[in-house]
Amino acid sequence: MEKEALEKVSDFALGEENLAFAPYFIGKSYLSQLNDQEVGIYNVTFEPGCRNNWHIHHGAGQILICVGGRGWYQESGKDARLLNSGDVVYIAPEIKHWHGAVSDEAFAHLSLSVLVEGASNEWLEPVTDEAYNKL
Repeated sequence: MEKEALEKVSDFALGEENLAFAPYFIGKSYLSQLNDQEVGIYNVTFEPGCRNNWHIHHGAGQILICVGGRGWYQESGKDARLLNSGDVVYIAPEIKHWHGAVSDEAFAHLSLSVLVEGASNEWLEPVTDEAYNKL
């Protein structure tokens, strides 16, 4: 997808290609840091079909505020939830989950995390094409 089209997905800055976390994503994503004081706030934009691996936030939760396009959120053992602009998801610490775009549309969300000393992310297995394509 052309970068110019991705810049129109939300009103927040697209940022740069998310190369640092690329090993934990299927497809291309972009990351823009909006704040880094007490609460980390990032705009994450996913190209169509892009999703991150299953992962767990240890020691701190995460809030997703959907700001453009449509996406998916799924917790381990539960059905996937379709996300639309305006939806908010709270992810408690220690919950295995993934999130990303639907197959035919880009998706953007703000990711908010309280900066807690000792908190970490554990990246796990990819969401398989077989599982993703069933959504």
